[in-house]
Amino acid sequence: MSRTPAHVLAASALCAAALLTGAACTAGQSGRTVHAPAPPATRRPGPAAAAPAAALTEDQARAALLTQADLGAGWAPTQGAATWRDGMLKAQADSSECGRLLDALYTEEPFGAPSGAHAVAAYDDGENEAQLRHQVLALHAPDVDRVLAWLRTMPQTCADFSARTTNSGVLDVRVANLALPDSGDARQGLRLTLTDESTADTLTVDLATVRVGDDAIVLTNGTLGMPARNATEQAVQHAVDRLTTVQRKARAQA
Repeated sequence: MSRTPAHVLAASALCAAALLTGAACTAGQSGRTVHAPAPPATRRPGPAAAAPAAALTEDQARAALLTQADLGAGWAPTQGAATWRDGMLKAQADSSECGRLLDALYTEEPFGAPSGAHAVAAYDDGENEAQLRHQVLALHAPDVDRVLAWLRTMPQTCADFSARTTNSGVLDVRVANLALPDSGDARQGLRLTLTDESTADTLTVDLATVRVGDDAIVLTNGTLGMPARNATEQAVQHAVDRLTTVQRKARAQA
């Protein structure tokens, strides 16, 4: 009876071990073991990626604006720029970062000039000499978050600084955090008080920025003296609610 060569038996043993790991092999007449690649593992399909939300349109941005009814009694559509706007907001600071903040406040464009859908509404409160301006902008979440991160540094970087107005008056400017409602996806509020050192007149401006998805809200509320209690916070909550409703309707119609 013929015997199987030892090297063939060794190859068979290797094949048996390979089968346990899912690999395939054959032993030729020469006894050399040839390994064949294992079949590819079956991949389970992952969850389908969510479709990106459609960009906000001009009509949708306008529909998300605050109305007189949202603000309550005392507010009415604006009659124009407030008298303190140029006199106290158009100023130059020694620090470039603080100057950038003043420029953003004066132009009311912390995100820069609008490049997508954009709508704005402005209201006056004659009794308190206040002016509120609300903007809705179609942007991109990373761009909004970068600006919000910069604004968060302002109460430390520009807590107290001087600025010179165009009529050569000197302002003492103070910047503090402003608490906002916990709504939207990201937010930052600032309260700036600008005091004319020669007259002691004080202007207070609340700046609120909120991201809702890819869209942003910018709300400013300025007045000589102090804003009405909780006026800015309530306006921000109404603004976020309106934009959220518009976005939900847009998704349902898509």
